[in-house]
Order: sequence, then C-alpha cells, then structure tokens
Amino acid sequence: MQARSALFDLYGDHLRPRGGRAQVAALVKLLAPLGIAPPAVRTAVSRMVRQGWLEPLRMATGPGYSITPKAARRLDEAATRIYRTGKTGWDGRFDLLVVAAPAARRERQRLAANLSFLGYGMLDECTWVATRPGEDVDLLLDEAGVRYERFTAAHAAGTPGAMGVVRRAWDLAEIGQAYEQFVAEQRALLAGVTVRSPDEEAYAARFRLVHAWRTFLFRDPQLPPALLPERWPGTAAGSFFDRHAARLRPAADRYVEACLDAGYRIIGQKGH
Repeated sequence: MQARSALFDLYGDHLRPRGGRAQVAALVKLLAPLGIAPPAVRTAVSRMVRQGWLEPLRMATGPGYSITPKAARRLDEAATRIYRTGKTGWDGRFDLLVVAAPAARRERQRLAANLSFLGYGMLDECTWVATRPGEDVDLLLDEAGVRYERFTAAHAAGTPGAMGVVRRAWDLAEIGQAYEQFVAEQRALLAGVTVRSPDEEAYAARFRLVHAWRTFLFRDPQLPPALLPERWPGTAAGSFFDRHAARLRPAADRYVEACLDAGYRIIGQKGH
C-alpha cells in the first residue's frame, strides 16, 4: 500500500466526516498499522500539498493538514461510488468525449486514470464514453490543458448499439473476475477479525478492505443494471463489502478518535 493512496483513503473514509483535517502526528499514527513508515507519510503529504490536494494549517496540538476544495470534491465523489449512494438509473444516453491525447506517455496515462476514475471507458485513444456525465470532467480536462469536444449519443438499453458500446469500452468479464477475487481474498483476511479483536486490528482490517474496494473506482464504471450481465459478480461483492465495512466500523472509529485526540482546534492558518 503506497502512502499517498493510503492518505486519500484516510482522509476520505475517516477524516472527511470529521472536518477533513488532522495533525501530522495523527496521520503518522493512523498509517502505522498499515506498515507505512513516518518518512513515507511526510513525503506523501508534501507531494499532495504540491498537487493541490492538501493545505497546511496550525492546530492547537501541532502542525496539520486539511483537504482543499479540490480534494473535497474528489473524496465526495469517491464516497458516493464506494458506498453506492448515487443514482443507478439510466436515461439511454452516453456521454462522449473526443480528446486531443497528450503527446507525452506519462500525461496520457494520468489522463486515462483520471477519466477512468470518473467512470469513462476508452473506445479508442481519443474517444471516451460514460453512461452519465462526470461532474468534474470539464474541470479535469481544462486543468490538464487538453482540448476536447463533448457529445451525447442515445441508445435504448439492451439494444445491439448500447451493448456494443459497453463491450468496446469495458471488459466486463475481467471486472467480474476481479470482484470474485476480491471477495475470496478479503474473506480469508477478515475471518480472524471478531468483536474480541483489538480496535487497532479491526481498524487495519477495515482500512485494507476499503483500500481494496476503492481500486474498483478505476476499473468499474458502475454501469446501470440494464447494461450489466445477469448475476453480475459486482452485486454480491458489494453486499460483502457493505456487511464487513459496517461490522468493523465501530472499532475503527474508536481507534481513529483515540489517535486524533484534540487535534481539530485550529488556531490559525499558515501564514496568518
């Protein structure tokens, strides 16, 4: 587990509901059960500040970091998809993006990852499709300096045209297998975590569960049921995730609170 990715999980799943801020010492302590060393945490924090995800602040108990508005939007979008609280219906329209792909390979990879996170699948190197418009896609492309055009295409659910788009943009067989593998691996890891387990152990197990589930944000566009095959493995995997995430939440919350103690009292922003 990389420190930067773990920090996104930590802020999104635990700190966002608590004001989106924490002191540095708490961040270090909260990532220690995941095997992430303090220097890696500090390096990742500095990188996220440079990228505009975090901003420094002074807290009563020491220096800390808060999420930026940009990070808040991304974390809220992720939470909606992780816990599937958004709308799953479909009006028969696809959102099409035709982009001028960056020349540099690294920039193309970053663009592809960001578009995949927003639910877009690639038809070809320049054409991306989603079953619902990504809320931040215009901002994403503008900030990246990518020229693009946007269109809407309509197909009735279940028609050859609609299913053809889905087959070209996403490998549902591969995604389905990944869901089955997720359940098998997590079931084995969670089997020994019970109500008698220490809070720290339950917190770490839940953190790894959410972290593994979060990877599907970059793989599964969460298509509406009308476009999914029968007995879709993602449905059973979602129920498995919900059950264990809820089971481990009380102990995880207790551990987080113990690490944060009084660190939310801001006494002034950096530079003020």
